[in-house]
Parts: sequence; structure tokens; C-alpha cells
Amino acid sequence: MAYSTVAPPSTCINNTTKDLDVSAFSSTSPASFQLCKRSVSKKICSVMSPSERKPATTGLVKTGMTMTEKILARASEKTHLSPGDNVWVNIDVLMTHDVCGPGTFGIFKKEFGQNAKVWDREKVVVIPEHYIFTRDERANRNVDTLREFCTEQNIKYYYDIKDLGNFKANPDYKGLCHVALAQEGHCRPGEVLLGTDSHTCTAGAFGQFATGIGITNAGFVLGTGKLLLKVPPTLRFVLDGEMRDYLLAKDLILQIIGEISVAGATYKAMEFVGSTVESLSMEERMTLCNMVIEAGGKNGIVPADSTTYKYLEDKTSIPYEPVYSDNQARFLTEYRFDISKLEPLVAKVWMDVYSLPVPGSGGKTCSQIFEEAGCDTPASPTCGACMGGPKDTYARLNEPQVCVSTTNRNFPGRMGHKEGQIYLASPYTAAASALTGYVTDAREFLQ
Repeated sequence: MAYSTVAPPSTCINNTTKDLDVSAFSSTSPASFQLCKRSVSKKICSVMSPSERKPATTGLVKTGMTMTEKILARASEKTHLSPGDNVWVNIDVLMTHDVCGPGTFGIFKKEFGQNAKVWDREKVVVIPEHYIFTRDERANRNVDTLREFCTEQNIKYYYDIKDLGNFKANPDYKGLCHVALAQEGHCRPGEVLLGTDSHTCTAGAFGQFATGIGITNAGFVLGTGKLLLKVPPTLRFVLDGEMRDYLLAKDLILQIIGEISVAGATYKAMEFVGSTVESLSMEERMTLCNMVIEAGGKNGIVPADSTTYKYLEDKTSIPYEPVYSDNQARFLTEYRFDISKLEPLVAKVWMDVYSLPVPGSGGKTCSQIFEEAGCDTPASPTCGACMGGPKDTYARLNEPQVCVSTTNRNFPGRMGHKEGQIYLASPYTAAASALTGYVTDAREFLQ
């Protein structure tokens, strides 16, 4: 794939547009919505040809702001912000889990006092879900620490788990933190959500500023409800064209990261717009934003629309106010993709849905379908395998095996064994590969 770049000046924001298509790109407005016929494309063939935008108006006219800049301006009670500004931001939601929670609580008590109270017990969300289905005593102790702290602080949103033998026996357990935040109504347009997990950026799918932070910062937020943040510049990704029936959002973000590199968005916001993005479900938008950190991004963000509002209808009663990028907003770089030419992708190796009936399956659940196909019985939902948790973690790579995974990281040792090989792919590609025993193009089974 041909790739040309323009080096940005060091003293100003560089507004460039990069088209990824050999033909003239669609002139469809990012705000429009197209219903596209699904058909099979032949071969992806893309080039990037940068073209300079006209300079933004200067003088007495105020420069417009991006979504990310607007959210941080409102949260810091400022009328206007620009990339590079450092501001104290009021936090709407802080999330932590069993891996980072104990450390966060320890710092909070050390700095604010053993008897200190969190700034707002209804804005703290605590979710044990990483290393829980294990006999490892130290991992289990982490969950005990969460429970003790949340009881002491009367934290409203603590999703506890006590029966480690059967996750369904725990009415308060909500599964993976990023999914739970969305399903329990903690993700709302226009807000600031921080979490002690690098993939907290997933929540940007709801049109909010969401990013991961360390335990020191999280301990400070617990005591004050504020954090000093630097406003990131924004990269804009315009995705238009037909979303073929063999493509999923995982293919989109793998293509984007492949184009800009794993460091291409370092401390930058990644804003996703276009007719393709508008056609995605909330779950697919979450997949898109989930991996911005794999390109070094500070946050990913998708403008809220009717799909967002419909999803939130029965999940939150808290009022929210969405924001949108101004027409005069300045983007560091704008990338345009013609998705109709995209093929399924895999990322090369570096050196409670199971209980729901599946549409069209005659009433069978995911678990039943997997078991009938010869798969292991699906285990309790947790992030443990993705992070290479304790050795008794289900699906952990304890040997130098090859794994096709729908997760988001594949550096050596990520899932356990340092010599394990991890190929990142969409659920379609992973399922097709499970049928054949090797990395397989899902179109062989979808056509």
C-alpha cells in the first residue's frame, strides 16, 4: 500500500487531508447516513495523497473547537481551549478494577488520610473482573480489598462477585469493566470518564472524553474529583463507503492502525466520523475506540447520534449534553478511507452473551452453539486471558502456542507464555480460523 506523508511544522498545527483510495473519494458529508447494499469487493487498493487545507481564519475570529476540546473546556469551566493547554478538569466518572484498585485505594489513604472519604461516592465505579476466576490467593485478596474499601466508603456502584465457581450466581457481577460501564449507564455523551485501565478509551464511542490513568492519578481523583490534563490535538478519520457483510469494526481499526502505525496517534485524540461510522452499532463503535491506545492515542471519540440515544434510553436517567466539532475546528490531520475497498484483516504477530438466544439459530444460545461445534464450554467472562493472568486462568497461553484472538494486544508474553504467537482478528476471522485450524478468510464461509 502506497503511503505518503507531509511532515508537520514544529510551531503550528498542521491541517492536512490524506485520502486512502485510488479513485475520487466520495463527497458524501460525514453527517449523512447511507444505507448500502452489501456486495463482495475484490481487492483493497489504497494510496494516501495529502492536500493542504487553507489556513484557519485568524485575528478577532475565535478558532472553532473539536469535540475533545469542547468536552475538556466545559469540564474545566473554560470558554475555549487549544491543543497543549494544561487544565484542571472536573471528573464525571472514575472506574477502577481488581488489578489497580488496591493500589489506587492505598495512595488515596496515604495522601488524604486513613479516614478520608472519596469526593463523590456515586461517581466512583469499582468492577472486579480481571483476575477473579482463579485460585491464586493474592488475586483473590485484591477482590477482598475492593469489597472492604467500597463497604467503608459506601460506594454506590460496586459490582461484587462472591461465588467464583459460577459467575451467574452473582446478581451484582457485570463482567468486563468496559462492557459493564456501558451497559450500566455510566457512559454518557459530553462527559469525562477516567479509568485505571488503558482501554478505558472504549467509552469514547458514546461521544465522551474517556482515557486510562495510573493509580497515582486515580488516587488523587478519589480525593478531589479533579485531574490536571493536557489538551490533545485531534486526528480525524472519515470513514465512508459500504460496510461489507464480511467486515466488522475490528477490521476498520486494524486498517487504521496499520496506516498510521502503533505510534501514529501518540497523545492525540482520534475522532471517527463518516457514513460507515454512523451505520455501526454501539458495540461496534466501542470496538473502534477500544484500540486507539494501540496507536498511542489519548482518547477515541465518536459523535453521539440517534443510535447512541436509543442505546442509553433504558440505561441512565442522568441528563447529558452532547457536543460536536465545529466546522472551523482545526485537526492535526484528516484521513479519509473508502471502506468499500477494505478486506478482512489480521494483525501480524510481534517478535453475559452466552445465555442469550442467537438470532436464526432456532433458539440456541452461544454456549450451546460452541459446545455442539466441539469448543470448550465458554468460561466466565473476565479479562484474565487477554492479560495473561494467573496460570489457572482459562485460555491463558501457558505454552508457546499460536492463538487467533479478538482482543487488542499481541506483544510477546501478553497472554502468558513469552513465545506464544497472537494474531489479532475480527470475530468472523477468528471463527473461520477455528473451523480450519489456521488463519482463514471468513468469506470462504460467508459466501
